Amino acid sequence: MPLREDNILEGSLVRLAALTEDDAVHLVRFQRNAAYSRLLDTWPARPRSKDEIVKRIKDEAKRDTVYHFSIRRMDDDEFLGFAELDGIDWSHGSCGLGIGLGDPDNWGKGYGRDAMKLLLTFAFSEMNLHRVGLTVFAYNERARALYEKMGFVHEGTQRERLHRDGERYDMLDYGILRREWEASIS
Repeated sequence: MPLREDNILEGSLVRLAALTEDDAVHLVRFQRNAAYSRLLDTWPARPRSKDEIVKRIKDEAKRDTVYHFSIRRMDDDEFLGFAELDGIDWSHGSCGLGIGLGDPDNWGKGYGRDAMKLLLTFAFSEMNLHRVGLTVFAYNERARALYEKMGFVHEGTQRERLHRDGERYDMLDYGILRREWEASIS
């Protein structure tokens, strides 16, 4: 089979690039928005310092079980967010996926979909993985719709996993297999 001629890290709207220490300043800015943090993680929304973020970027760059990327807009190279494949289990060909676009002004414009497409192409074509999974909060309807549109299958529910603003919310488990991804892009 011949090598792909297209750039697997460039889409129509965004490209994936290395996440660097210089990107920490953007991630610090994004964390000032509690809505962003509350969509991203189960941890309480709290700002992290640039030094904390730089340390995490450096520490994770040394591990072979995580790949971090910055998401950059194609036309002006603006930093839009991050994407990652983590918890990579090389023996079984599986990993988790995380993505975050920091500025709400960039939500709903197709950047996340384009970045997800690139990340899944990288996971299945370049890394030769078999399965990619993710979790999403039940209240994040926009993300759930995107994941389902991209072929992810709802695999389970962690009932009342999250407590926010006096309410309990489910966390949903999704996964996609290589053959499902290939069928969705053909």
